[in-house]
Amino acid sequence: MASTLKSTPTITVYRGSKNPGAYVWSPFVTKLETRLRFASLPYRTDAGSPKSAPKGKIPYTTISEPTTNTNSNAPATRLADSGVIIEKLKENGFLHDLNAGLSPEQKAHDMALTALLEDKLYFYQVYERWHENYYIMRANIFGFMPYPLQVLVGYLAYRSMSAALYGQGTSRFSGEEISAFRKRIWESFNALLVVSKKKLLVHDDRASPFWLLGGTEPSEVDAVLFAFVCSTLVFFRGPESRGIVKSFPALLDYAERIHNRYFPDYAHWE
Repeated sequence: MASTLKSTPTITVYRGSKNPGAYVWSPFVTKLETRLRFASLPYRTDAGSPKSAPKGKIPYTTISEPTTNTNSNAPATRLADSGVIIEKLKENGFLHDLNAGLSPEQKAHDMALTALLEDKLYFYQVYERWHENYYIMRANIFGFMPYPLQVLVGYLAYRSMSAALYGQGTSRFSGEEISAFRKRIWESFNALLVVSKKKLLVHDDRASPFWLLGGTEPSEVDAVLFAFVCSTLVFFRGPESRGIVKSFPALLDYAERIHNRYFPDYAHWE
């Protein structure tokens, strides 16, 4: 769905990675990129860092909006948090509200499913990465640092993450319980996608994306779900979650179709 504006803003997405043309581990980065691509809104990518981010986290953006002058943009606005960035772009008319045509019940459903991913599954995934694969995370995130500094900064990050997970509630459960929670969430989303896919196949369309709420167009939660599937599949050192996702054909087909339609320039997960 293309933007209706005559001019488009200049957007740079800071992803915390210097690898162009590849998905990153953060689902919130891919959520933002997916939302922009759903709208055919062009953007550039750069690495950036949490240290230079407005809220100290990835992703963040710089956005220069068009002015009345034909060849100039307004000074760049720096924004952080994928949800805040998307809402700002909707307010300014650069993104359509994908949920505008939904019923109140469907909007609540979309919001609840988004919360299940971002406020539950996200923390279960963080536990798997930082508690069960800590050394891999440290090496990949802080690998550019000298080794002694990696150890120090990695320990501080681990301690901060552990405190956050305990305060949020996830790490008060056992590893086995958290694993079960993760699996149940993925099972639930797979079940919804099985139903949505059946609706699509009524029209014998075996290439087009199908959407979580079963409509003919994506809703806001589809950017989130696709991002979480990608984040899990590209994190090769998280074998448990990756294995769960790969065990559900509907989840894989859902992600495959969106990748083919909206991210043909990106490397595919294997």
